[in-house]
Amino acid sequence: MSSLHERLADARQTMVRAGIPADEAALDAEVLARHVLECDRATLLTRARDPIPSAFGRLYQTLVDRRAAREPLAYIVGHREFWGLEFEVTPAVLIPRPETELIVEEALSAIPSRDAARLIVDVGTGSGCLAVALAIEFPPAALVATDASREALEVAERNAERHNVLGRIAFVYTDLLRAVSSGTADLIVCNPPYVPDGDAATLQPEVGRYEPPSALYGGPDGLDVIRRVLTDARQHLAAGGWLIVEFGFGQEAGVREAARGLGWSVERVRSDLQGIPRVAVLRR
Repeated sequence: MSSLHERLADARQTMVRAGIPADEAALDAEVLARHVLECDRATLLTRARDPIPSAFGRLYQTLVDRRAAREPLAYIVGHREFWGLEFEVTPAVLIPRPETELIVEEALSAIPSRDAARLIVDVGTGSGCLAVALAIEFPPAALVATDASREALEVAERNAERHNVLGRIAFVYTDLLRAVSSGTADLIVCNPPYVPDGDAATLQPEVGRYEPPSALYGGPDGLDVIRRVLTDARQHLAAGGWLIVEFGFGQEAGVREAARGLGWSVERVRSDLQGIPRVAVLRR
């Protein structure tokens, strides 16, 4: 009978043959095993040379096959960490990315007093990761989280409940800011769809095949939704309010041009760990 160590090695090879990089395949094989066994990493390591549990093999193979088909790991295990918090994710929502945490960092920098924000709006909330993180970081604030997907809002509400902030976030089914009251928000954040339509064929299979297109594609140059947010957010912010928006590779110049053309002050642009400009911090 083979050991867990041998079974994980087989799973790694299956994923590598499917085109997943070796280091990622090794981590994914381990995460899937921990998911099936419902154990932490230390326990898995101590059991690595043990025979495979009787119920493990078939379920584990099913999950490995799904990953080898390039289904994202987060959708298989049903969760992803963001801002040190665990969030439920389903195929109805975009999987939270580390670079989106820059929005939270910039919100804390823009409004250093945690008591100063009265109302925060998260446009296109998806999993609710930004709304929940900001609710935790700004305890007195009320929040509005919008999305044009009812399924996404259901996921976001469950995540808010998981982190005990459901009572402070109003989840609104609407297109961007359409149903949000004018002139009241101290902060608006948005991680919009910004992949140019023509880039669909170049996306990793995990993204292009599985993540919701409505959360990915932003028109011919990827900036259609960002322009709409820049246009509409002006009337929804209180005087001196902040707008923080994520954007994609090569889009900084377009975002700056659109923002300045609409009367925004571009306070700064943050880059991710790879040095790619990612987040624009704007002010009325």
